[in-house]
Parts: sequence; C-alpha cells; structure tokens
Amino acid sequence: MQSALGVFYPPQCVSCEAHTDTDFALCGDCWRDTPFIEGLVCDLCGDPLPGDNDETVHCDACLATDRPWSQGRAAMLYKGNARRLILTLKHGDRPELARAAAPWLARAATPLIRLDTIIVPMPIHWSRLFRRRYNQSVELARAMANLLQLDHAPDAIVRPKRTRAHDGMDIAARFANMQDAIGPHPKSSGALAGRNVLLLDDVMTSGASFDAATRACLAAGADHVNVLALARVTRDA
Repeated sequence: MQSALGVFYPPQCVSCEAHTDTDFALCGDCWRDTPFIEGLVCDLCGDPLPGDNDETVHCDACLATDRPWSQGRAAMLYKGNARRLILTLKHGDRPELARAAAPWLARAATPLIRLDTIIVPMPIHWSRLFRRRYNQSVELARAMANLLQLDHAPDAIVRPKRTRAHDGMDIAARFANMQDAIGPHPKSSGALAGRNVLLLDDVMTSGASFDAATRACLAAGADHVNVLALARVTRDA
C-alpha cells in the first residue's frame, strides 16, 4: 500500500516541492541553500564562533548577560532558506514541517540530551494561538519527542500575558517586555519537578523569551534547563 501511494504521491522537498527520496526532507539544492550551523558554537546560545570544535566558549552576548539556563544550541542560522521554512511553519499553515525539522533539532541537541530529558515548548498567548490555530513550538517539540522517544510536556508552562512583538526593540526592552510573561501551569507544571528540561522554540534572538521560560521551568521545580532553537538570529544574519 505504501509503495502504491509513493507512485501517485512521490516524496517532495518541503521547501521547493522537487522530488526527494523520502518524505519530509530537503532536496539536494535546498539542503545546500539552508544555513545549518556547524563547528564551534557558543555553549549557551548556539551562536557560531571561530575556533576549534573541542572548546567550550561563550559569545560576547552571553558573557554580558546572566543566562539562567545551562547550555544552548540552534540547528540553523535565521536567514535564507531557513528563514523561509520557519516563516512557512509559523504563518503558512504548514505544521507538518515540524517533522522535517525534528532530525535537524535532534542533531543540534546531541550535547544537551540526557536519558531523563523532557522537552518543553515555548508557550504562546491564547490570542496568538487562536489566530494561528497551532503553536509551532508545540509541533516541533512533539515531532522531536516522537523521533527520540523522549517525554514532552506541551502545557507545563503558560503565557498569560500578551506581550508586544519584539521587532524594533533593543535588548533591554525585549527583556522588560517578557517580565512576568511566562509562568508554570497551575495544574500541569508538576511534570517538570526534578527533571532535566530541554526548552524548545523556533527562533532565538536576544534570549529574552528563553530567559522568562527558563525561570518558569525552574519555578516549577525543574532540576536543570537547557535551551534549543531551530534557528539563531546572529549579528550578521
């Protein structure tokens, strides 16, 4: 049955719809045009850095900011084809793109995963959820948890405060905007008690949202929090 379906509905690239060997994959051209992060990165945010692979280093932004999480990684740079894919996932009614992103996230998260890791997606305010119909970070967390056979807690933290969009804000304003914006779910946050949390979002820029969400996870009793973004906005992106 599966092979028959493949004849009528052959696998297509999730970016350009060219034929591929498997479902939920990129064709060769789109893979080459997607800026996956390789080599040495900041151990706190995943920002690419010059140097050797075996070093543990932090970027200038993380040295200047008190990060409440332990380690962080990102799969791609937020530019080019990566930016197009994320905007399509987020605003293009294409939640199935999360299945394509799951292996990319898993690869980037290799240094962060433990046997007792639980994946927690970044929450969005109910008004944005109503408009989009789904939370892209929940879709990413579900796909990654299924791939790696890990627990995930889609409702462990919530975003009761509707915040302004961060576009055009400086770093201080972004952090101020996220003040008290995210907290533990009054009924579901118990799933994080004593656990090693991997906090997941589609994009990291200043880290303000990750900061607020990490503090919510710690307030819920998490033992350890690492962060993971599908893409990282960098100074030259």
